[in-house]
Formats: sequence, C-alpha cells, structure tokens
Amino acid sequence: MKLTTHIRALWRNEKKAAEIEAAAGDRKTLALPAILTPVQYPGKLLPKPTPANLRRFAETPVVRRAINVIKDRVAAMDWQIRPRRGSAIDLTEAPTRLQALRLILEEPNPSDSFRTLIEQVIEDALTGGFGAIEMEPTGDDARPALLWPVDGASIRINGKWDGSAETPRYAQCMTGQVDGGVDLRDDQLMYIRMNPRSFTPFGLGPLEVAFETINQFLAAHRFAGKLAANSVAQYALWLNETTPTQHDRLIRWWQDEIEGTGRVPLISTEQKPEVLRFAQGTDADLRLEWQRFLIRMVANAFGLPPLLLGLEGDVNRSTAGELADEAFRGAISPLAQLIAGHITRDLFSKCIGWRDFEFVFNDISARDEETELAVQVQLLQAGVLTVNEVRALRGYPPMSKGSE
Repeated sequence: MKLTTHIRALWRNEKKAAEIEAAAGDRKTLALPAILTPVQYPGKLLPKPTPANLRRFAETPVVRRAINVIKDRVAAMDWQIRPRRGSAIDLTEAPTRLQALRLILEEPNPSDSFRTLIEQVIEDALTGGFGAIEMEPTGDDARPALLWPVDGASIRINGKWDGSAETPRYAQCMTGQVDGGVDLRDDQLMYIRMNPRSFTPFGLGPLEVAFETINQFLAAHRFAGKLAANSVAQYALWLNETTPTQHDRLIRWWQDEIEGTGRVPLISTEQKPEVLRFAQGTDADLRLEWQRFLIRMVANAFGLPPLLLGLEGDVNRSTAGELADEAFRGAISPLAQLIAGHITRDLFSKCIGWRDFEFVFNDISARDEETELAVQVQLLQAGVLTVNEVRALRGYPPMSKGSE
C-alpha cells in the first residue's frame, strides 16, 4: 500500500508539472473576479444594466447642455490620417491608402457622415460609458470597410474571451433576450469604454456618475416649478366660528365663481377671515441655491466648469478663458484622444490590417490657433521643420518640387 501510494503521488506531481509547463503562455489570473449583478444570466455574456433611465435623463436641459458641449466640440474638430512614426510604409502605396481610409471615415455608410456617426458614439459614451461601431470589411481596396453605429446598451461582453481573433468577444442582444444574440469578433466591433475598470468589462459614463445628483435636481426643479406656478398653496384661510355647512358653501362658492376668473371676491361676515402663511414666498422657498449646487455637481461629473452649464456668477474675461481651457483639457481632449486611439487600433489595425497609419485630431495638440501658428512659424524659421513637415502638421498635402 505504501509503495502504491508513493507511486500515485509521484504521478500526480509529474502531471501537475506538465500542465503548468504547457500553460506557460496562457493567462493565470481570473478575469472579472468581482462582478456584482442582481440577476445572473446563463451563458458567457454579461449584460449592461439600466440604460432606459440614463437615456431619459440625457434629455433633460442641464444634462443635454453638458453632453452637447463635449459632443459638438469633438465632432467639429479637424482631423487627418497620417503615417505612423517609424513605420516602413511603401511611399508608392501611401497616397492611395490614405485616400481610401479618409473615404471610409467621410462616408462610413450610405446614410451617415463622419459627424453623424461620431456624434452617436459620443452620445452613448457620455450617457452609459458604451460607444459602439460595427466594422465590416468589404475586400475593396478603394473602400476597405463600412462602419455602422450600434446601440451600446445592447452589447454584451464575453467575460471568457481568450484573446483569439476567431472567438466572439461581443454579442448584440435585445432587451430581455438571454440567448441567440448576434456574435461579433474583436475585429468587427469598436467598443469605446469610458473610465475602464478591472472588476467589470463595462465603462462608466459621466451620466452614470451624476445619476443620483440629476434625480435630486429634477425633484427640486419640479417642486420649484409647482411652487412658482402657484399649484402648491403656501397659505390658508382661517374662518373663525363657522359651521361645517357654511364652510362647505364657502368652498363651493370660491371654486365655482372666484377661482381662476380674476373677479374680486366680496365676503360679508361678522369676523374678518385671517390668512395663515406657511412660508414667506421668497426665492429661498424655490431652493435655488440647492439647485445651483446640484448643477455644479453635474458639471464636476462631466469634467466641465459650471460656467458652461449656465452658472455665470463671479466670472470675468480672464477667468472665463481659464475655465474654457480647463474644459478642453479635462473633458474634450481626453475623449477625442480615446476615440482617435480606437479608430487607429480597431479600424486601421484590426479590421483592415493597415497598421502603418494613425488617426489624429488636429485640434488636440494646441487649442489656441494663434499660439499654434506662431510656434510653427518659429520652428520653420529656425530650420527645425521644413515646409512640407509644417503642412503635414496642418493636415495639408506636401508641396510639389516646382512650387517650393
């Protein structure tokens, strides 16, 4: 028995060593170990929860202003496609491929332009942290791919994706659908996550961060609206020593002949009715300061100064310029760089296979046009850059030899 047990132990140890050696190139840590979801769905795909309330809140005035400030600025940026630094690209094929890549983005599909496509993606990214674009290769070098906007809330992520190009990483499922979704490979879907985290495959949008704050703001705004419209009575009439019959007759008379008519009521009683006021009826009753505080919290969630959401107190020309620069550096530029990186990596490299090109927004490097122009002129005069290099930075084609 002892010899048999010893042989079995040696066999188990050798088997474990062989398994460890065979799995040396595989991942050994567990992906997504702490996912906390109230409902566990069967299968491998993890659902994205509660998009309905997020989209409803995105249609309110304050949130819509915050989204439009970021979305319109990024969508209106000038952009270009250029060769990557250090890429060994064939100079004879570069102009043709650059033209093909630009055609993909300018006309992504028969019904969209670059702006309409990117606005939908930014809207979903700011709302729920999920921006999605379907990428379908065409096999035509003149138009290598077609791009389609996808509702990011309908995308589920395969938590057990092994990194293989043939294994589906995403799936599109309708609301309430458990199985039978449309499987998508990693090179078929561009999934833009804001604020990526290690414990969940989903992103975190600014609207999700400000969800509770927006709910409180809407409640305070609704109460203030009712109070200002006089639908919430802040006073009462005290009728001393009246019988219940007289009380009911006075209520019916007031509702039938006085309320809403603009007539002057005439009351003949032995004692004058007394008005009991519950509040002073000032702006403090509207909770305006509380609403301003909530607007500041919403602005913080989106990375914007409160000035851009309508709070203009204590602002002059110098502070307004600093706040605008802060909004560009803190909210607009990071999102633009995130989108540019996804276009370069997912579309150019994974979907099409042209890894020698990159997508860049020209407005990210220098927001002030005069400052950028002055720096480029100084570099040109000092001989650091050539004319064609400056033209490339501006997004223009190189000059011909005869015009130099």
